[in-house]
Amino acid sequence: MTEEIETPLWKGTPSQWLNIGPFSLALLLSAGIAVGGILFPPAFAGLILPLIWMIWRFLVIRCEIFELTSQRLRISHGVFNQKIDEIELYRIKDVLVERKWWMRIFGLGSLHLETSDRSLPQVTIPAISDAIGLREILRKEVEAVRDKKRVRELDFEEAHEETLS
Repeated sequence: MTEEIETPLWKGTPSQWLNIGPFSLALLLSAGIAVGGILFPPAFAGLILPLIWMIWRFLVIRCEIFELTSQRLRISHGVFNQKIDEIELYRIKDVLVERKWWMRIFGLGSLHLETSDRSLPQVTIPAISDAIGLREILRKEVEAVRDKKRVRELDFEEAHEETLS
């Protein structure tokens, strides 16, 4: 039996637009500290805290990487300690695209995946460019992998019977 070569299809990170709220808050806090520094000059030293927080938030988003290959979706995140998880494509059951109003302005969208993977039953790929295009690539690849592996996803719903007493 020959091993199929895994080919990369897409790689991306969430948009830094996810940080607009925290960055705005940090800028307001910096302005408050600057005004306080006029009245009490040692307070200017406090400006380093919002700056460090903004850098941290930037790195957290920047270090979250999603890689789609012809066989799996690989998710890695972590600034200092990295965690890498993978979902086999045939385990993806459903894909939902969410495009909030502010995301549509910037051409972004989020993908919400429902999977049969025990460690990651739900996955979100937040604020990425061309989310609809990625959904189509994902849908096509999921079907291709299922056909190659002869795998089908079956959902069993438990029947709840009411007993009359």
